[in-house]
Amino acid sequence: MSSGWNEQNIPDQHGRTAVVTGANSGIGYVTARELARKGARVVLACRSEARGTEAGDRLVTEVPGAQVEFARLDLGDLASVREFARTLPYDRLDLLINNAGVMALPYGTTADAFETQFGVNHLGHFALTGLLLPALLDTPGARVVTVSSTTHALANIDINDLNSEQRYRRWVAYARSKTANLLFTHELARRLAAHGSDVVAAAAHPGYAATNLQSAGPRMAGRRFTERFMAVGNRFFAQPAEAGALPTLYAATDPDVSPDSFTGPALAGWRGSPGPSWRAPWTRNDQAGEQLWAASERLTGVSYDPLKA
Repeated sequence: MSSGWNEQNIPDQHGRTAVVTGANSGIGYVTARELARKGARVVLACRSEARGTEAGDRLVTEVPGAQVEFARLDLGDLASVREFARTLPYDRLDLLINNAGVMALPYGTTADAFETQFGVNHLGHFALTGLLLPALLDTPGARVVTVSSTTHALANIDINDLNSEQRYRRWVAYARSKTANLLFTHELARRLAAHGSDVVAAAAHPGYAATNLQSAGPRMAGRRFTERFMAVGNRFFAQPAEAGALPTLYAATDPDVSPDSFTGPALAGWRGSPGPSWRAPWTRNDQAGEQLWAASERLTGVSYDPLKA
């Protein structure tokens, strides 16, 4: 991998279709924009129609002629996930970028009564990927890239308390959801290989990037000081969203990406060009991956039938 890899190294994407969740701002927006700049048709999968439509208009202004469309997707509502998959008008899908997420929120639940961080960050994307799996399998060289975080190292999943019902600690719950992202990638890659598919399941993380993610939790909890502290950190220490999106773009497009890889900023996992990232050993545990997979199928009602033996 070149130490200077950047958006200029993205291969031509003409003729390819990409779905990017949470594409209205931050890393998701930059990811969508740069894929569109290289010629991909990009679906901005966002919860807010107003913000998603505005992002699409802004993107076309920045990249004249871009093929961009908005489609509503609320990862905290499985009915919305199913509707998105049902109405996506493409039989082939080259890239699914599972980017959207929430971080360190006060305790809450999704429309389906899952703890919000686990429900949105993991279960929503698990269901979405499963529902779009036929289109991915029908597309040679397709990829699924799921965005995790180095914060996953703070906690393994608790298979007996996936929804943090016994005790809720916002950062632990966030870390568990990010561990779930990596376990999902690991198990998906294993199942795809067993199926003989060339679909690549990989993961990425942005390092410390300035996005809206850091301020949402403190704002919801009414923690003004923490919100301001996060804003200062974003301003003086974080890399911009343009740099934070590079690991995702690398994982989505570079020909050297391998299944179950984890790409992040090369400089201490914090900033810099994309490179291999350290991950906790428990994120490659086959038994944990199988247990989480079974629980996720049961909770979402989405079964990955094409990958069954």
